[in-house]
Amino acid sequence: MTAVTPQPASIPEKRQSERTRVLEERPVNLDGFVQEWPEVGMVAMDSAFDPEPSVRVRDGVIVEMDGRARADFDFLDQFIADHAIDVPSTEASMAIPAGEIAAMLVDPRVTRDEVIAVTKGLTPAKLLEVVKTMNIVEIMMGMQKMRARRTPANQAHCTSARDNPLQVACEAAEASLRGFSEVETTLGVVRYAPLVAMALQIGSQVGTGGRLTQCALEEATELELGMRGITAYAETISVYGTESVFVDGDDTPYSKAFLAAAYASRGIKMRFTSGTGSEVQMGNAEGRSMLYLEIRCILVTKGAGVQGLQNGSISCIGVPGAVPAGIRAVAAENLIASAVDLECASGNDQSFSHSPMRRVARLLPQLMPGTDFITSGYSATPNYDNMFAGSNVDAEDFDDFNTIQRDLQIDGGLQHVKEADILAARHRAGKALQAVFRYLELPAISDAEIEAAVYAHGSRELIPRDVLEDLKGAQQVMDRNVTGLDLVKALESTGFSDIAENLLTVLRQRVSGDLLQTSAIMTRELQPLSAVNDRNDYAGPGTGYRPSGARWEEMKRLRHVTSAENPEVEVD
Repeated sequence: MTAVTPQPASIPEKRQSERTRVLEERPVNLDGFVQEWPEVGMVAMDSAFDPEPSVRVRDGVIVEMDGRARADFDFLDQFIADHAIDVPSTEASMAIPAGEIAAMLVDPRVTRDEVIAVTKGLTPAKLLEVVKTMNIVEIMMGMQKMRARRTPANQAHCTSARDNPLQVACEAAEASLRGFSEVETTLGVVRYAPLVAMALQIGSQVGTGGRLTQCALEEATELELGMRGITAYAETISVYGTESVFVDGDDTPYSKAFLAAAYASRGIKMRFTSGTGSEVQMGNAEGRSMLYLEIRCILVTKGAGVQGLQNGSISCIGVPGAVPAGIRAVAAENLIASAVDLECASGNDQSFSHSPMRRVARLLPQLMPGTDFITSGYSATPNYDNMFAGSNVDAEDFDDFNTIQRDLQIDGGLQHVKEADILAARHRAGKALQAVFRYLELPAISDAEIEAAVYAHGSRELIPRDVLEDLKGAQQVMDRNVTGLDLVKALESTGFSDIAENLLTVLRQRVSGDLLQTSAIMTRELQPLSAVNDRNDYAGPGTGYRPSGARWEEMKRLRHVTSAENPEVEVD
């Protein structure tokens, strides 16, 4: 008999396996992914079009930087060379191999000051070369040592899809209670800004108080609100990594430095904003990698004398998130900001993925080592109310976030709060805003509105306000030159002296200038805390900040914890 070789069964060409079908329906496959395209800058941190590191100094002036002669510098090169790089040390620092500098960043036996003595002399291309040698764990190890302030903190977005000032006041009070050190708002209708900024400031001072507030708008209005004492800090002063984007968008590094000086002259804390991918998104990357251009932004910030930077891709996160190693590049930009001694508000502030796993993976490189502000906008509202286009984490993630802190014993700045305390804070914020509006003869807030706002998840459950009357009231605030001190007077006169005292304490810090220190926040005791009096002292195992004592006990508490002594009772 002749052996017959069995033939494989034919497989229909268009049939899909059930496993593939299930995978295709996973949320991650709703995300956008693209191939690298270096010619247009669609590459995270490793492009053949990035310059090679170099520097040359003559008569105390940098005459060559990263392969470009001074005569060929664009205005970014010139600003960085003249204002951001330490000329006396640059040639020696540049001579150190990139791998050795990376090892200094990772090695806990090398102090933060020793690292900064080197990084202050590095050019953009050299800084890029350094972080390209580091994997994500090494980047996180570097961040643990290089963040400026010893104690990590967090920032919240408190916004309303209806620009409802009452909702913003309630959200700010809850955010303050949950532990956020800064609270930020923005608007759909800019003319609402005075009312919403006032509401944010009043709500944030309920309870422990001391929270710093910002109303992110176009720069003229934002500056005026700050000058009036209705906000305490600013961070939406954008800088970019190519001359063409700067010219198209926001003037020059010099104009930005002047604006920063205007804020500082009145004791207003401020930081610039930049982010990996912004130049690609605006169509002017000039063929350089996203991270190289972001490093130029970081050094522009340093050269302008600004205390810090909001970076971590920010509103551009979908761009690096679409290319290989993009999230690694985002962590690297945070590290570089800290490595050149800037305060770092490290992003995680815009939704970028449909995948819960990717969202957490995006968060952990900042949460695990700690940064000055783990997010530069954790949405204290549900994301449908987030006027910053949604956050990587929102109000529906509070329990998950607190549990991760507890699981890993890492401090992201937050804690669980009993519902009774939250309701009390929201109610008091609403009543305080109602009283201030009445005192200033602004459109009335009813008790029914307060009741709805206290118990609401978001703006969909609120009683609609008369928008036209509110906008008239907002204009009155500007026309009558209402200031932060007027709000203090209104609160004191209407029986909210504790909130008035908290707000006055924040305003006093404007005079002292303590909020201008790197990484400045205020403690629950209403004292300034910054890199000056809370300097990061990490030097390896057993050193640096570790949640312990009362803070660790606070972090252990979750919504549902069973008592070991009495299993029938949940500990709250």
